[in-house]
Parts: sequence; structure tokens; C-alpha cells
Amino acid sequence: MRVFAVIWAIGFFLKEAQTWGFRNGVFHNSIWLEQAAGVYHRESRKGRYQLTYKEAKAVCKYEGGTLATYDQLEAARQIGLHVCAAGWYDKGRVGYPIVKAGANCGFGRVGVINYGYRLNKSERWDVYCYNPNSKECGGTLTDQQRIIQSPGYPEEYQDEQICYWHIRVRYGQRIRLHFLEFDVEEDTACLADFLEIYDSYDDISGFAGRYCGDYLPDDLISTGNVMTLKFLSDASVVAGGFQMEYIAVNASLLHFQNDTSCCFT
Repeated sequence: MRVFAVIWAIGFFLKEAQTWGFRNGVFHNSIWLEQAAGVYHRESRKGRYQLTYKEAKAVCKYEGGTLATYDQLEAARQIGLHVCAAGWYDKGRVGYPIVKAGANCGFGRVGVINYGYRLNKSERWDVYCYNPNSKECGGTLTDQQRIIQSPGYPEEYQDEQICYWHIRVRYGQRIRLHFLEFDVEEDTACLADFLEIYDSYDDISGFAGRYCGDYLPDDLISTGNVMTLKFLSDASVVAGGFQMEYIAVNASLLHFQNDTSCCFT
């Protein structure tokens, strides 16, 4: 019996191993990559932790999706989705994906931090949705080079958008962010529509700046291999949007370059 069990285990491993491989310096499962493409985090326009379970489902449905499953959320985490914000997912559960352990997020653990099934569906959290055909509004990016643009670009973006881009490149690399076009509703304190940039896995720490108006920001270079972008628009007045490009660069090369671009401090 043990011999048969060992043979079955080896066969399963060999079959499963065919779907695994390295991509951009990160070990992935190709099936999980496909599933993870449509997982994204949403919060209420009113701010963090404002959605009941019913409202959370409505947010996902409005965008043509459903509440993400635990497996889909874990799949997204495997390719770099790190959000320090608890949200509803399927079957009335609450949790959030953590890639890098931190004292202020995830209780020092990595994985999907699971708060379990919530008896009180009136509790207010964020939400994790799944829609593999969702519009381009955020996501987890692991490419060495990529264009990022506001939803609907080159058309004007819409009202009440909340988009997160989590960029993660190889260890030992940094991220150079170069703005190509920028036109976001202008406001003295950038309180209406804005783009925020964080030198971090999430929008909890590493705040680097908030941008609005039509002034083209300077280039930015991360201090590590991760960066988070957050775009938010309010319920009135829109603008042309933005387009930018990020490129992964080797940290060792930066020491030998006379780089005048703006860097995080």
C-alpha cells in the first residue's frame, strides 16, 4: 500500500511540476497566474472599511465580477498582491493577502490573513473581487517594463474610480517610474482626484507623494523592488488622465550613473 502511495505522489508531483516555473524572478504556478489576473481590491469612495457584505457583493457585481474565492486571493498573493486592508471575499469571509511580513500588517505572518466567516454581515470592510475580464484599473504587475494608464485612456477617466497598481520586480532591482502624460483634476490640496505613489508593497507606509493637475511629475526611482500606485477620482469633474511607464533597473548600476531624476528618500 505504501508503494502505491509513493508512486501516486510522485506522479502527482511530476504532473503538477509541469505548471510551475520562474517568471521575472518569482516562482509561479501557471494555472494560478491565469486565475489571479482578475483579482483586485476595492474600497468605498467614502474611505476604508465602509462596505457591508451586501454592499461588497454589489460593488463586484456592478463591475461585472463576483467576490473572489480564497484560492483566487491566494493565487493573486503568489504573484505579488499585497494589500494591508481586510476585505470581504466569498462565503461571507474577511481577510487580506500579505507577501512580506510586517509588524504593522499581517501580525508578522505571510499568506492570506483570514478573519474567518463573519456572522454579522453588517460589519464594514473593503472587498476583493474577481473578474478576469475587468477593465484596466489597477492590478499586480511583475513585468520588467510596462505602460500604466488611467482607466479608459486616452479618453477621460470616469467619476468615482479607485485603482491600485502593485509593482513588484526582481530582488536586487529598483523601479524607475517615468511620466508620459498627466492630466488629473486640479485642486489646491489634491483632495478631489489624485494619484498617490508609495515606495512600499501597499499604501500604509512609504508615502512618496500625491499628484494632481496637468504638471508632468519628475521621474521617481524606488528604494527597493516594490512600488504601489493609487488613483482616486471623486463624484464630479474629470480630466484627460495619465500615462506612465515603469522600467526595472539593476540597483548596482544606479551607483555608477549620474542620475538626476527624483528618487524616494
